[in-house]
Amino acid sequence: MVRQVKSGEGWRLGWDSSAREFSGLVGSDHWAIELTTAEFNDFCRLASQLAETMRQMRQELMEEERLSCEAESDLLWLEAEGYPHAYELHLILLTGRRGEGSWSAAAVPDLLQAIQVLHVF
Repeated sequence: MVRQVKSGEGWRLGWDSSAREFSGLVGSDHWAIELTTAEFNDFCRLASQLAETMRQMRQELMEEERLSCEAESDLLWLEAEGYPHAYELHLILLTGRRGEGSWSAAAVPDLLQAIQVLHVF
């Protein structure tokens, strides 16, 4: 059994390989949603893709320009909104029990780093 929970200021991320249905967990200080393996894998993949898009957009925008980028699978929708160097991340589950949450710009860098550490996608 591999069970990991990572957390920091404004974010939580967890993985339990022995869980029957909901093996992933995403959340902040005030909310949390358990995710299926497929949902968690999509979340990690799409969050990483959005982070890369925001990095690439740094070269294209002036410092004061904000942007919004979306990524979606059949299971969930993610949006990065803010400046390429500091943006919020918003999540909406699209199937089953449904859920919604967001992370502040201050929490996103550590959340993205934790996604890389868990290596589940």
